[in-house]
Amino acid sequence: MTLPRERPPFVADERTQLVGWLDMQRAIVQWKCEGLSEEDAHRPVLPTSPLMTVAGVLSHLRWTEHCWFEVLFLGRSAAGNPAFDEEAEEDADMIADGVPTARLLDDYERQCRTSNEIIAAHSLDDVGQHPDFRSAQASLRWMVIHMVEETARHAGHLDTIRELLDGKKGYF
Repeated sequence: MTLPRERPPFVADERTQLVGWLDMQRAIVQWKCEGLSEEDAHRPVLPTSPLMTVAGVLSHLRWTEHCWFEVLFLGRSAAGNPAFDEEAEEDADMIADGVPTARLLDDYERQCRTSNEIIAAHSLDDVGQHPDFRSAQASLRWMVIHMVEETARHAGHLDTIRELLDGKKGYF
């Protein structure tokens, strides 16, 4: 699922615009991974943030999509999501050592498809269902907007990481 790096229509319904902006940011994340060697995808370039690698950001974004749309919104189990593992080290969702970039991209794309299916099947006014997390009280609209912000923020991190790795830069 390679998403087009296109802005959503200037005039469209709210859902089309929200998902359009989210998909564009997701596409930028995918683009920042194109042509990158496995070594570079896993190489830290920020001395104080060793998990902030291309691979680490991909892993984090996948698990963040899972967290907001499957766990908090639908109320599904958090099992398997390292962000919820109380015994795991901090930022465990960014640990991607030994995981090939192609697998990280496939996992991310699959999770994004699942998220989009969830968004399409519910009203933006519906609220999350998980009884154990305060954040589940947010509406689906709030969660989609948050994921636009979260994904765009990390796309910006990838801009910097990629430029430090091999000089490749550009917005879309």
